[in-house]
Amino acid sequence: MEAATPQQEAADDKAAEVSAEELVEQWRDKYLRLQAEFDNYRKRTLREKMDLVSSGGADVLKSMLSVLDDVQRAVAASEKSEDIAALREGERLVAQKFEETLRQKGVVEIEAVGEEFNPDFHEAVARFKAGDEKKGKVIDVIQRGYMLGDKVLRYVKVVVGE
Repeated sequence: MEAATPQQEAADDKAAEVSAEELVEQWRDKYLRLQAEFDNYRKRTLREKMDLVSSGGADVLKSMLSVLDDVQRAVAASEKSEDIAALREGERLVAQKFEETLRQKGVVEIEAVGEEFNPDFHEAVARFKAGDEKKGKVIDVIQRGYMLGDKVLRYVKVVVGE
């Protein structure tokens, strides 16, 4: 076996150096492409999320327009009518339609009267002397509260027995 000459060793070293530099450049290029791809993915998902929130809000508002139409009709009718019973029935129907629209969107009322006071759902605005059986329980609702899924939209304002 022949010994490599210094020129051959230098040429081999140079070739190894060139291939190592090419390898580093290939990895750098892959890294930059991957980073750009990830940035584009992040921007795209953020844009999609904003579009979803925007269109979801528009959907809710659109569903409320029919309730607004009913309210406007009720106001117009109240200006012309003297039949109090019919006006009250109209108000009740509008409120019922509004509540149903909220339910369809996943909004539910938080039940409170008779329940143990729970700060996760209730906000105590007053305390009232009550018997031992009502101590620590909600005895009246000042303002209704609502949830959307497992998130509280508005806490129930309650009177708690003591």
